[in-house]
Amino acid sequence: MKAKNFRDMTTEELKSKLKELKQELFNLRFSNATGQLTNPMQINACKKDIARVNTILTERNANSDKAKA
Repeated sequence: MKAKNFRDMTTEELKSKLKELKQELFNLRFSNATGQLTNPMQINACKKDIARVNTILTERNANSDKAKA
């Protein structure tokens, strides 16, 4: 998913999406360990989506801290 799509989400939606992505990553790793994963690049894509969500959450947190100061 593109970062623009994540930026359109609210903070609560991002937190729930992050939880879903972490669960998906766990499932992908489990499938890979058992030899059932057909496309190993899914793991990299999921990791990148997790990083995008974390980056956006960090940016929003930093912006809210600046607004408070």
